[in-house]
Amino acid sequence: MSAISLRPATPADIPLVLSLIRDLAEYERLSHEVVATVADLEAALSGPRPAAEVVIAECDGQAAGFALFFVSFSTFLGKPGLYLEDLYVRPDFRGRGIGRRLMTHLAALAVERGYGRFEWSVLDWNAPAIAFYRSLGARPMGEWTVQRVDGQALQALAAQASQAG
Repeated sequence: MSAISLRPATPADIPLVLSLIRDLAEYERLSHEVVATVADLEAALSGPRPAAEVVIAECDGQAAGFALFFVSFSTFLGKPGLYLEDLYVRPDFRGRGIGRRLMTHLAALAVERGYGRFEWSVLDWNAPAIAFYRSLGARPMGEWTVQRVDGQALQALAAQASQAG
């Protein structure tokens, strides 16, 4: 039986976190989109108001996966929520309950902090992940679609703020 443990990431874990992010991006066929650096993550994950938190999963002392999450807010509930940005378990460690441990840990954290919800997005082609999430009791929000503005479109939209003023 493998010993699985979860722990908050420390500043010394930032290179590991970036490596896990790159592994996830490769799995999701999005490696070309990873531009984050160790310095970017150090800035975002530390300081008085970190933008996100990370939990590292270890199996027999080896880094097996991670979850990166941040606080969201529901105006309808009038409460914060926990938004899971990334969940990843390295292929050699899958099937040992690590993903479930990470998810139940985050759910417990959300309840402990008084949050009103725990949510995330999943790629529509990722059938194993979707089946896993259903097994946890998650339900799809089919009436919602994710919208994104980034890169040059973000710059152009932001430039409109000074023109409107």
